[in-house]
Amino acid sequence: MQADMKPRALSPPLFGAWLVALLATAGALFLGEVMGMTPCVLCWYQRIAMFPLALILGLGLLEPDGRGIRYALPLAWAGWGLALYHVLVFWGVISEGLAPCGKGSSCADADVQVAGFVPIPLLSLIAFTAILALLWFAKRKVKA
Repeated sequence: MQADMKPRALSPPLFGAWLVALLATAGALFLGEVMGMTPCVLCWYQRIAMFPLALILGLGLLEPDGRGIRYALPLAWAGWGLALYHVLVFWGVISEGLAPCGKGSSCADADVQVAGFVPIPLLSLIAFTAILALLWFAKRKVKA
């Protein structure tokens, strides 16, 4: 090992964003594969945005130069928009007829809740919001 190599400092906000993405991915897989809850179309779209975030943010921790943040932000924003739309459909603000639900479970079903009162779309929105906030802090730290 060379004497001039310094150990890399772990970015706490980036680590937090990776942890949220990892927990959200594990939670979605648990609900679908273990609990047998079939995801609706909007849930699938949110999974498409969330699952790669766990990988991208994890790789971004290895080289804290800001590229992982740059690659993660578009996915996080897309997932946040989908999650917000899903929450509005679930709460009845947007008509379910405007939702892309076809075959499979409905995007506004009452069984799309954890512990009987926390809607899964709201959990997704909270996760994407937390990731975006942590990425914002991580981006500020990289620039400084």
